[in-house]
Amino acid sequence: MPGTPTGKNIEKGTKGSTATKSSSSTESSTTTPTAPRRRQARGERRISQLLAAAAGVFCRTGYAAASTNAIAREAGVSPGTLYQYFPNKEAIAIELGGQLLQRAHEAHGQAFRPENLRRPLPELLDAVLDPVIAFNCENPAFWALMHGTGVPGIAQEHEELHEGLLTRIDAVLRDFCPGATAHERTHTSNMILGIFKSSLDLILAHEGDERAAYTAELKTVLLRYLEPMITTTPPH
Repeated sequence: MPGTPTGKNIEKGTKGSTATKSSSSTESSTTTPTAPRRRQARGERRISQLLAAAAGVFCRTGYAAASTNAIAREAGVSPGTLYQYFPNKEAIAIELGGQLLQRAHEAHGQAFRPENLRRPLPELLDAVLDPVIAFNCENPAFWALMHGTGVPGIAQEHEELHEGLLTRIDAVLRDFCPGATAHERTHTSNMILGIFKSSLDLILAHEGDERAAYTAELKTVLLRYLEPMITTTPPH
């Protein structure tokens, strides 16, 4: 009958329709993941922006006095935008603190490399102290978070970092002061870390030549404290 499609035409049309759908489906499967990746990248950039803003606020006011509103203002976003990523101030501090603790572990690993520990004491102090001081100067929020009002979510990790430093210092003392008892090494390790932390307050509070002068003073204090105890120098 006129106007009635033949079987061939119907079959052809069906195949064409299926091909079109298949092509469309392939296109969709190829392009769809791009949008989530873009959204993910934007989200990561926003989180970095908020963490950088939080670091600035924590440095200026301390953790206890900081607020999510102040962090949002520093980041140039609304509080509502901030809450899309973090439920409260503590969550921000935990994320920022976790990242900084990881960097601190890396800095300590660089400072206490085996080749550094085989140097004479003055050179060893340079090799160990310089990267640790540099890390703290580049990341002042670390000092604000770890040594101000405690953040419950990172207190344990910070304690582990502290204990790790004491263990590293004790290992150095075993090589340089083989005659010292374990109790004497523990006492000395705590004194070294205490002197360092007290001096770091002064170092971070100054810049330029003044910062360099306080860094040099710290090394002089530790050198004069340790020199009378040194009974051997590890072989190069």
